[in-house]
Amino acid sequence: MSIFRRRPRIEAKSPDELVAMRRAGLVVARTLSLARERAVAGVTTGELDAEAEEAIRGSGAVPSFLGYHGFTGSLCISVNDEVVHGIPGGRVLEDGDLVSIDCGAIVEGWHGDAALSLVVGGRQQGSPADLALMDDTEASLWAGIAALRPGGRLFAVGDAVESSVDAALERRVKDAVPGVEAYGILEDYTGHGIGREMHMDPHVPNYGVSAAGPTVPSGATLAIEPMVTLGSIETRTLDDDWTVVTSDGSRAAHWEHTVAVTDDGLWVLTAADGGAAGLERVGAAFAPLSD
Repeated sequence: MSIFRRRPRIEAKSPDELVAMRRAGLVVARTLSLARERAVAGVTTGELDAEAEEAIRGSGAVPSFLGYHGFTGSLCISVNDEVVHGIPGGRVLEDGDLVSIDCGAIVEGWHGDAALSLVVGGRQQGSPADLALMDDTEASLWAGIAALRPGGRLFAVGDAVESSVDAALERRVKDAVPGVEAYGILEDYTGHGIGREMHMDPHVPNYGVSAAGPTVPSGATLAIEPMVTLGSIETRTLDDDWTVVTSDGSRAAHWEHTVAVTDDGLWVLTAADGGAAGLERVGAAFAPLSD
């Protein structure tokens, strides 16, 4: 792909601009927390979406996704074998469904973007394989975030994500977790730059590549978002032209955060705590500018 033949510029933000992006990030964090709480058996994905839009607008923000290239929801809600870009509608959630929820919000022109995965009915309703996939994908997100540093290689993120996923799979197979035989890291869908636009240069692969990629400047803001399946990396898009599903019917998980890189460390703009707990787990410096 062309992203490996060029070195796109990563836009650096000023401290004031990072603080402005944090406001959008907090709207996203609160909205995802609400969606997690409301994602129970019997609720439709459309009902979740309506509550999310109300929450976003009630915070003085605008949904990033609604109307984006014709998308009809404020959330992307992807269920079971749906990996990403699921359109909210009449689908009724059931206990045991593995659901990924992606949310974006704009405050004063600045974007925040994050995603999480959950099991409807709580962890007690999840299969061992689904729980492993969900947890290991989240762990790979934090491994990728921890690879960010000023002056570092952007594509170190993908190296870290892939290494985390590979190690997790080896551990799960060794422990004979039922249903875990392979993990697939999607290659056609990546992280991205973010700021006054939702999708900006550069693309951020979730797997190792031979190129170094651009150098990460202080003030960079990036959306890191691994998408991992319980099988093949092959996908197809449904007739709605949005919903991406696994070709082999395996389940998928998706986690994402918008992250600011500063000289003193990292600030996870879409985490309620700024990323303090997650960064501590992976041994990365937490450096909020304001909160």
